[in-house]
Amino acid sequence: MPQAPRIELHPVSQRVQLHVDGKLIADSTQALELRETGYPPRHYFPREDVRMDLLTLSETTTYCSFKGNTVYFSLGESSDVAWSYEQPVEVMEALAGRVAFGGDSQVEV
Repeated sequence: MPQAPRIELHPVSQRVQLHVDGKLIADSTQALELRETGYPPRHYFPREDVRMDLLTLSETTTYCSFKGNTVYFSLGESSDVAWSYEQPVEVMEALAGRVAFGGDSQVEV
């Protein structure tokens, strides 16, 4: 039996909205859902569908060998609530420039 891939990207056909503390931060009909073994599914939003004016670039950066170099964003007093892969590894290029959220964000599909 073949092993499932560690990471899969799935286009989401319906509208996806993301709220933080009740405020609409992202609203898209072009989100991608990333499913990674051992982690909850995450929605990656095109930047044009994210209130980037509310986010500030953080000094935090990380590297994931499966996805690439990560930059982080803060929202108000909350540090590193969102992240993006500016130059993802080749097999994850669909993530380039998209933004995902963690923490207390509420995703509605």
